[in-house]
Amino acid sequence: MIVPPVAHRREIDRNLAEFFRGHRTARFNRAISSMCRYFNVRRPRIEWFEYIDWGKTAGRTYEDGRIHLVHPENWKRGRIYFSERKWIQMLYHEMGHFILWSDAERKADLFSRRMINGLRVSGRRAASRSRTRAGISGARGAANRVRKRRPRISIARKSRRASRIASRRVTARKSRRVA
Repeated sequence: MIVPPVAHRREIDRNLAEFFRGHRTARFNRAISSMCRYFNVRRPRIEWFEYIDWGKTAGRTYEDGRIHLVHPENWKRGRIYFSERKWIQMLYHEMGHFILWSDAERKADLFSRRMINGLRVSGRRAASRSRTRAGISGARGAANRVRKRRPRISIARKSRRASRIASRRVTARKSRRVA
């Protein structure tokens, strides 16, 4: 599945986050337009609601190209998970429905995950990059990278299982002797 390059996705994500915080429609329109321009599809008709399906649904995409969304001002009412990230992921999910019509639910979830993937640099990678830039490489850096070899879990399970079976056999023999 094709998604926009990371630079475009970061720009789209930034515009959606700013719209969530400030409710400026120009930011939202830029984000949706750039997504539609990349996929070469017409822009969907988006309608805003306070709630959909008595608060159970966050967004809905229809076959005629309309998308009903819960506005960010109303997003926090009556929800357990009401973060900015969840709203943006919901929007990606609905855009995935709009762009990919066949096998809609699975493809929309996959599209949503891929739009988010790679936007943020993880803490581990950022720390290793800063060490390399600071000149902490060489023997000390290599020593930090060496990992201990862990025993295989499957072997540990087998040995535990074998010891339990052996202990059962011993108790069975003892009970036979007593009887």
